[in-house]
Amino acid sequence: MNYFGDPTIWLPFVFAALMGVSILIYVILDGFDLGVGVLFPFANDDEKDRMIASIGPFWDANETWLVLAVGLLLVAFPSAHGAILTALYLPVAIMLIGLILRGVAFEFRAKAPAPHKHLWNNAFFAGSLMTSLSQGFMLGMYVMGLEWTLANVAFAILTAVFLTVGYSFIGATWIIHKTSAVLQAKAVEWAKGGIWGLVLGIGAISLATPFVSTRIFDKWFSFPEALYLSPLPILSGLLVVWLWSMLRKMPYAEDRRSWQPFAAATALWITAFGGMAYSFYPYVVPEQITIYEAASAPESLFIILIGTCIVLPTIMGYTVLSYFIFRGKATELRYD
Repeated sequence: MNYFGDPTIWLPFVFAALMGVSILIYVILDGFDLGVGVLFPFANDDEKDRMIASIGPFWDANETWLVLAVGLLLVAFPSAHGAILTALYLPVAIMLIGLILRGVAFEFRAKAPAPHKHLWNNAFFAGSLMTSLSQGFMLGMYVMGLEWTLANVAFAILTAVFLTVGYSFIGATWIIHKTSAVLQAKAVEWAKGGIWGLVLGIGAISLATPFVSTRIFDKWFSFPEALYLSPLPILSGLLVVWLWSMLRKMPYAEDRRSWQPFAAATALWITAFGGMAYSFYPYVVPEQITIYEAASAPESLFIILIGTCIVLPTIMGYTVLSYFIFRGKATELRYD
């Protein structure tokens, strides 16, 4: 089998790229609706309804990207799938419980009698918090090589907090775009606080990653690689400055440019993810298994790629369509 060159090289790379893109889209899209849930305790009952309305058409479909990413990991890199999920079994279980709790609470809060509605609001917040913290913990453990040591767990707890704050920040920027008046003003204040948690989280991972291995250190600080990579931290810094300057002036008259904080936050996530992907390539399990060692047989990957070429555009098309149809401000929450 020899399609388009050596399939043992390009097929694993293609699937690693597809998996990376799926994870990135999930982190951005489900990140903002998880962030909306994390911000629930800071809103009153009417504001909670408006916040739910802002994510209602999207939150379930956003999780499709997580399913796609895990599915690609399983079928394309089965040995890595086993190693990663074995090492992260406990936080994965907590994440799944959180996702289930969020889904149940989202539906039940609409049907519960008024005196019980606060219970499901709290459950929605708890599920969002569990999911965010567990994902941040998994990120920290992955960066540190999936080894359960006291220092690594402490770092993972730190990244769990920072990622949760980062999710709350992008969630606040989403609320800025989708709401108005008092709730929008509140979201601006939430974003002003959350941006520093996101910056600290990106900074902590950026500082820790090069010291995980000499290979990663050399990739970032050797010449001329350091020169080529310098636009990433510079761009990230400029995005933070732009975000902060916008938030200090918002909301603008006539609600102009309400979409820009979310767009800038998305760009910041992309630069951070790009730097991390560069650091760990070609390893799918840090410093243990490369994508080429973990990849399934080329014949299997080629067949799976054909299916992916059908499924991925379908998911992408549905996602774009849903965001287009439900564009604009969130209206009053109704269950007809």
